Amino acid sequence: MADAPAPHPAPPPATVADVMHPPVTTVEQNDHVAGAAYLMKRAGATALVVTQPQTGEPVGIITEADISHLVADGKNPNDVRIYQLMTARPTVVSTTTSIREAARVMTGGRFRHLPVMAGPGLAGIVDITDICRALLDALQAAQQPPPDPRPPAGRHLTPTSFDHETQTAGRPHRKQITESGRLWDSSA
Repeated sequence: MADAPAPHPAPPPATVADVMHPPVTTVEQNDHVAGAAYLMKRAGATALVVTQPQTGEPVGIITEADISHLVADGKNPNDVRIYQLMTARPTVVSTTTSIREAARVMTGGRFRHLPVMAGPGLAGIVDITDICRALLDALQAAQQPPPDPRPPAGRHLTPTSFDHETQTAGRPHRKQITESGRLWDSSA
């Protein structure tokens, strides 16, 4: 009686360190919002972490949505300082935070960005797209059937069989010597 194949092991849970964007672009709270918008465009970022100049510790976050709302309200980004617009004391996660937990934090707080800390320092940032992509990848991996340990149909290889494949004139050429000593040649 053959043993049932071992269950397909699930991949280890991913952490935000696996999907974060380092290095993160930062700004200081006394900079103008127009400068932040320029940095976002240059960095291809949708959010910037506002840091304390002396410590580099995050004190806020400013997003493209914040800037869009400012402009929609008829204000000039050159006349507004980042501290007037930023979200102060942003929620942060550590590099060891699981993707699932980051998703919970983001949906619970209605955040689209999370600064990622490594000890006392800023390590990167994750956004909702990074988290969704990681969750979708994990879901797809979980739905993949486990590999079949049996040889393909029509082939009867045993541990004592010989299986050799070469290229002949650009075509695959396979030879097998089975347990019974018979030679099978795919080119014949």
